[in-house]
Amino acid sequence: MRQLAEGRAAWAIPWPCLHEFYGTVTHQKRYLPPTPPARAVQQISYWADSPTVRLIGETQVHWQILQAMIIASDVKGPLVHDARIAAICLQHGVREFWTADRDFSRFPALKCGNPLIV
Repeated sequence: MRQLAEGRAAWAIPWPCLHEFYGTVTHQKRYLPPTPPARAVQQISYWADSPTVRLIGETQVHWQILQAMIIASDVKGPLVHDARIAAICLQHGVREFWTADRDFSRFPALKCGNPLIV
């Protein structure tokens, strides 16, 4: 992430991923101790202030893309959150989505890579 934030190449973060980052790192049952809210906000601000980042969200065609993904990938329950992120990425022409979440493999239109595997 530091290389992206400090690099020259364009990159993007979907807004739902920032929300999920904040919710995860400040969650008292996931981390002992959890990240203090001010520190989590500071980290998000660091990413958002990168001159090469784009924070991306839903566009006018979001429902069309999301609906097709839901049907094609048989999305149910909480997997709709992943489908939403994948749809946002596709709307903005994201070429590769970095995630350690294997659930994204159900969306073949979005190339995924795990940054934790070298």
